[in-house]
Amino acid sequence: MSEINDFKDLKIWQKGMDIAEKCYLLTKAFPKDELYGMVQQIRRSAASIPANIAEGYGRRSTAEYIRFLNISQGSINELETHIILSHRVKLCTHTDIESIISLLREESRMIIALIKKLKQ
Repeated sequence: MSEINDFKDLKIWQKGMDIAEKCYLLTKAFPKDELYGMVQQIRRSAASIPANIAEGYGRRSTAEYIRFLNISQGSINELETHIILSHRVKLCTHTDIESIISLLREESRMIIALIKKLKQ
């Protein structure tokens, strides 16, 4: 098992960053009139996932860490909703979003597992 020195060593943070990167790349192809609409919503919720994991890791108590992990979980749900809506209104294809949706589900399972472990 690898040693964890800071939040960047956490696999859930790394996966969160991968998700955010994929979302930024996806939204580059969206129409310019969506820049302050769907593009901003997707990018904000995507960046919120690893940001809250990092912030929670830096807090002084387990309860605060869990609270920030729950916020990340909420951001996952929000992002998945925006991604699905983007597909439904034909801003992107199913192929464009399937890998992001898969990563979101993995990330969600990892966060839920970490929360359970921290509550023990």
